[in-house]
Amino acid sequence: MVDEHHDDKLSNREMLFIIQHSSHGSSDMEESSDMYSSVCGTNGLPASWENLDRENVENLRRKIKYYFMNPCEKYQARGRKPWKLILQVIKIAIITVQLVSFGLSNQMVVTFKEENLMTFKNLFLKDYVDGGMATYSLYKQTDVYDHIYFVIEQYGRLRNISVGNHEYEMNGGMYTPMSLCQAYYSNGTIYPGNETFEVDATVETDCLQIYPMSHQSARDALPVPFELPFKRLLSVTITFLLKAINLQTVRHRELPDCYDFNVTIFFNNQAHSGRIKVDLDNDVEINECRDWKVTGVYARSIVQTVLFDCFIIIMCVISLTLCTRSVLNGLQLQFEYTIYYRNHKGKDVSWSDRLEFLNGWYLMIIFSDTLTIIGSVLKIEIQTKALTSYDVCSIFLGTGTMFVWIGVIRYMGYFKKYNTLILTLRAAFPNVIRFICCAGIIYLSYCFCGWIVLGPYHEKFRTLNTVSECLFSLINGDDMYPTFKNMQHKSRLIWIFSRVYLYTFVSLFIYMILSLFITLITNTYDTIKQQQESGDPTSELQWFLSECKDQPKSGVYRIKDNTKSGCFFNCCRPRCKEHEERMTSEA
Repeated sequence: MVDEHHDDKLSNREMLFIIQHSSHGSSDMEESSDMYSSVCGTNGLPASWENLDRENVENLRRKIKYYFMNPCEKYQARGRKPWKLILQVIKIAIITVQLVSFGLSNQMVVTFKEENLMTFKNLFLKDYVDGGMATYSLYKQTDVYDHIYFVIEQYGRLRNISVGNHEYEMNGGMYTPMSLCQAYYSNGTIYPGNETFEVDATVETDCLQIYPMSHQSARDALPVPFELPFKRLLSVTITFLLKAINLQTVRHRELPDCYDFNVTIFFNNQAHSGRIKVDLDNDVEINECRDWKVTGVYARSIVQTVLFDCFIIIMCVISLTLCTRSVLNGLQLQFEYTIYYRNHKGKDVSWSDRLEFLNGWYLMIIFSDTLTIIGSVLKIEIQTKALTSYDVCSIFLGTGTMFVWIGVIRYMGYFKKYNTLILTLRAAFPNVIRFICCAGIIYLSYCFCGWIVLGPYHEKFRTLNTVSECLFSLINGDDMYPTFKNMQHKSRLIWIFSRVYLYTFVSLFIYMILSLFITLITNTYDTIKQQQESGDPTSELQWFLSECKDQPKSGVYRIKDNTKSGCFFNCCRPRCKEHEERMTSEA
């Protein structure tokens, strides 16, 4: 760059010298003309200036063309090994192994949680049948009292009836008590017979604490008399804490975890419809066991697992660094091309050509590497029992692995047939987004209409979430007949409206909107295929690169060996990069 400015300054001085001497008289005009023609080119510019500009343009064209080459072409052009390609292949393998290992470990955790939840339902819900939670309800006052007594008695006899390793929590040498709370309106008189009522909407809550193994029966644990104000009752909530140890991990050479199960039994009477719904749920907290000893089996070394995760982190950091470097190089080439285009064309580069320099695949790899690094750090914390955030770790590792495998499509795009598909997806993406926005507005209008009109008469339209799921299933042709059949016939007007609503939705989305969507993709595919067959450039950037006829094997892209070693970090060393560009242009 310094040499270029120096040449520019010399050329300007020569021009001033010629102009000044040409004004001395007509006798010197012929001599000045000869001197001018010997210094200037055919375009009226200094010859050195014109040659230098042409040389810079060719150099820029080669640099941009080299940037858009695939790894094999870059290897042919300069002999540089495709390190990013090799690194991505290795990274896909090791990240997949890491994900499978974590998935198997997480599967044991999920299984243990689900089986304990099923155990608590069978232990603490009277006359419970597996799979009958949706219809588990009470309709008589005596049944409510019996179920409350049953929960208290089962909790007190847990050690004698459970086949698992469940135990009460110890706090200060005493067992943690069970909590029984009832919520009700503070005051009110209700007379449905004469259609009169008086209710104070203030909600009061009374709680009792029941210690395990301190009473012979449930009735002794409750105050006398124990009564529930069913007219004003909103809910009864029973909560208690149980502990357990997941011993199945020992067979897989992993240290067991200690679990805290916060069990909640909820009697829901908020509707006051004569039906009290009963539900049991538990919140699980995983902790590191305080003291442990495993014999009879060789426990898998945690150090090996941690070292493997650290190796993955190092590989992801290297991949992230290389991809970030490539993105920065692309932005630098975009800046140089923008300056060239503005100086030679007198206008700015279009956004489509600008975005060509921003490689979306590199951005996706950077994003996936970031997620994998965070997930690997969390996995190390889980392996060392410092954290127990299995869900958060699974989200990071799963999403990172998903994007890593999607990144494989980039390398498949180097083959012509696969590249057509990728170019079609990229070209159709903006139109697809606009199409989805328009179709989404129609979809939301049907959701709101179905929820407010059909909600009271159809279980699939009770909430906005279920309405959206039902309509999306109809678009895909699933569950059509049950949706039509399960509509209640209590209102003739609503039944007719439901038929018009469902028929118009199915016809509109399946026969029109989906067909237009397919047509949109098909037209884009045909356009891309015609462009590939014709081979004509379709943008200003492609026209600019089409003038460079140098093939990767031609040798003009190669640089001398003494510049290779010194230009490894060429993005940080502009002088070395100038020397490399000059060597490329001279070739």
